[in-house]
Amino acid sequence: MAFGFVSGGLLFLCAVTCALLDFVNTLQQSSKLPQVPIVVECKTQSLFISVDIPSLGSEPRFEAVDATGAYPITESYGPQCGYTYSVQSLLSRAVLRASYFSCHTDNQNDEVFTFMFRVFIMDQSGKESFFNVSKTCSVPPFSPREVTCEENYMEVSVRTDLPCPTAGSIKEDFSAAYGVAQSSAIETWQVMLQQEGQQSAVMSTEDAATLGYFIMVTPGRLVFRTSFGQPYASVKMVNNVAVEVIQATVFFRQNWMVVMVDLVAACSLDEGSFDGYRLHWRTPAVMTPLVVGPSELRSEYIGMGVDGEVVDEQAATDRGYSVTVSDETVDSSIPYAAEGGIRKSFVMDNVYNELYMVQLTYQQTFVDQHGVVTKHNVVRQMATPPIPRPPFSVNQTTLEERVFQVYLGNIPFDVELVSVELNGQEISVLTAAQMGYSITRVSEGNNTFAYIIRVPFEDQFVVKQYISEGYFEYSLEIKWTLNIMPQMEAYYHYSSVSTFIIDALPPVFDSMCADNGISFMKDHQQYDYLWDIAIGSYTLNPQLASERGYILTNDSTTLILDVPLFTIGYIYEDITLQQFYGTFELLTKNAKTLEIEQTSSKRCLFQTTELLVCSTDGVMTVVSDITKAVPSADPARTTLLDTSCRPQETDEARVLFSFGLNTCGTRFQVDQQYVTYENEIIFHELYSTDTRPVITRDAAYRVTVRCIYPVRGIESLFVDRKFSADTPGIGQIKDPVKGKLLGLPMISSQLIKCL
Repeated sequence: MAFGFVSGGLLFLCAVTCALLDFVNTLQQSSKLPQVPIVVECKTQSLFISVDIPSLGSEPRFEAVDATGAYPITESYGPQCGYTYSVQSLLSRAVLRASYFSCHTDNQNDEVFTFMFRVFIMDQSGKESFFNVSKTCSVPPFSPREVTCEENYMEVSVRTDLPCPTAGSIKEDFSAAYGVAQSSAIETWQVMLQQEGQQSAVMSTEDAATLGYFIMVTPGRLVFRTSFGQPYASVKMVNNVAVEVIQATVFFRQNWMVVMVDLVAACSLDEGSFDGYRLHWRTPAVMTPLVVGPSELRSEYIGMGVDGEVVDEQAATDRGYSVTVSDETVDSSIPYAAEGGIRKSFVMDNVYNELYMVQLTYQQTFVDQHGVVTKHNVVRQMATPPIPRPPFSVNQTTLEERVFQVYLGNIPFDVELVSVELNGQEISVLTAAQMGYSITRVSEGNNTFAYIIRVPFEDQFVVKQYISEGYFEYSLEIKWTLNIMPQMEAYYHYSSVSTFIIDALPPVFDSMCADNGISFMKDHQQYDYLWDIAIGSYTLNPQLASERGYILTNDSTTLILDVPLFTIGYIYEDITLQQFYGTFELLTKNAKTLEIEQTSSKRCLFQTTELLVCSTDGVMTVVSDITKAVPSADPARTTLLDTSCRPQETDEARVLFSFGLNTCGTRFQVDQQYVTYENEIIFHELYSTDTRPVITRDAAYRVTVRCIYPVRGIESLFVDRKFSADTPGIGQIKDPVKGKLLGLPMISSQLIKCL
């Protein structure tokens, strides 16, 4: 067993056996197993104990146990005896690290270390129970000098070959050797604390312990430990890195000599930094304060890892760990969320935050010119600041679909959407799917996701508000409830979308063909006043219908428009002696902007009798029954004024001519209002005499055809050999016998003036 006692502030651990006193075995722990996980591991430089904190319980506490009793590990006692206790609240766990040279550890030749602790845990009812935790660790041989920089203390141990003294023998030996005078000046186991620029202070180990400096003798080492920021410690800038240094010399008598041992600890005070991608920690490339006397140090090895263990080079590369060595400093860095650290997400002020924590383990080996090795060990807890990850929403609504589409992005991988609130009505995601709402989750890359929700304008939860004259505002307020998994910690995001639309569609006409025209019909709607019905550039109203010969019926429920064949507005195509196509089109215009919103067109097939079509592109097409004027006329013997222009088709009574207004001898006349184009269908009779046939041309045997266009609607009068008119012309066929207009349409002078 390790027997320890303190004499003048000095702790001796010299007698070693394999077990603690029976006192340890008499500790009565709780009869039940602990309800929380307890992890115990042997690390390179210390023993590691992790205890989960119960959800409604208090933080666990520890007591170190040895042959003399149990000692509570408090904030002040921990650094004195080599214990580091910390609570990681975000992870809900407490961690204890114990140095292999901690006060109450059974030490067998600095090779095998046995620890005993009591862990006290308080349950939800406030009842405290404890459990014994023990662990034996076998470690490789230590270097001649080991410097450890823990979070709350510095520790240096050197290899020595010291006797195992007793408290009384040391003082008696010094008195006998040096006498009373000398013994008063040099007490047993004296400590000299040195500070640059200050006078050295010599004191007993008891006085040094009072100041926070603790010395321990193990079977083969001398250990010196102190917390940070103690008197006689100094802070130096070494290669632009702040370093805390403590230097002590312990001297004592060994046989007939006084032995002096220099103990120097130096630790980088760099707290680490985060550049948005990596955590960095810096230390001087060579820790020059560790140099004692005229010797020099050179760096031979640098390793890094996490959680008390240095990883090999391949593992460091795989994890993205990096050690950058310059002439002045060493920069150790670990990428965000790399293996070995702990990522924690939480809600703060209704914003998702995450941070990454890692316990850096750094090890560097120095060698002086004599080949003496110094191993420098660092444990540094590093963490990023809380990194907010607020979601954002984008309105992706398309009016054509009449569906609100909202995109909620920047959702971390450990977050789930649990419900949406639509204008105050909360619906779970499962219920929303059952109700027919579309909610999809899509990847954004970089380990984040997005949710897309679609809600129709006509949905029961969408608010519809009348603005004016058919304009409505559709609005939707969405409250997204998001949970961090698995702790089910909720946070919320609000999206507001709205749109203004004309909630009145242009009227739709039903149409049908008849023998003598085309019929259009529509039912009246609430917002009909928002639209004008037009034929070309003219608005349909009772006056226009009367002037053009349309039949307009408009009652309280229905509007019916009958458009007789050959009234103004038709377009005629594919005319033959047997049939032709007639097309009539109604335009629906916005009453305010006059923009065309919709067209209603109907194309019908009609039987050909007689007609005269005056097109907008300057073509006159006429189908005429010549036998009405001259019963004995032969349609095949007809021409126009230019006798080379003959009919395209004929039958027993009718002819079909189609010609340009600037061809076939067409004449034209211009007055202030109209341009009249005129040609004649001429009958060529063949008379027989005794000698030979005679062809005569008599005015009584002619049919006159005319196209009349308003002057204001004609863009050119064949100056450029092209014809273009805004509207079709009005056709006339003159009976050459009776001297009156024949055929269709029969157009009055009053109608012509309205064009």
